[in-house]
Amino acid sequence: MSSVNKVILIGNAGSDPEIKSFDNGGKIARLPLATSEKYTNRNGEKVTSTEWHNLIFRGGIVGVVEKFVSKGDKLFIEGSIKTRSWTDRSTNTERYTTEIVVLNMQMLSSRQSGQAQNGGYASPQANQQRQQPAAQQQAQNQGSPVTQGQNRSLPSYDSSVPNPFDEDDDDLPF
Repeated sequence: MSSVNKVILIGNAGSDPEIKSFDNGGKIARLPLATSEKYTNRNGEKVTSTEWHNLIFRGGIVGVVEKFVSKGDKLFIEGSIKTRSWTDRSTNTERYTTEIVVLNMQMLSSRQSGQAQNGGYASPQANQQRQQPAAQQQAQNQGSPVTQGQNRSLPSYDSSVPNPFDEDDDDLPF
């Protein structure tokens, strides 16, 4: 039987990411992530328990982390646990650390000062469109096809139009 090494975390960045560049042009990012649990103990006192996780980013995601992640941002993380060891030069003892090697990240924080809610970042077209009056946007969106690279509003849902996927008479054998 095979095994699974998968971690899913939602937490807040404990600091700005630390970026290291290598001679071959590669980069690595390190970031502490705090996850908190709040509960009431037997005495009726509210308790907050915080765990800290060391995140490691490699590959193309490092550029995203470097540009957009900062202290306090809420992040959704998927990755795997890796424990590594090294010898401490000052005490000559073997040390261990456990890290989360990040495979996927989504930003959950929204940016303030008028930026988009889509993970906190928007294309220049979206920023420009948000500054247009609502009537002008509505006229622009009606009847025009959505083209790749443009961020347009989705049409509203009309419940009077039947949904073709709600039909029970399909040709599927199950």
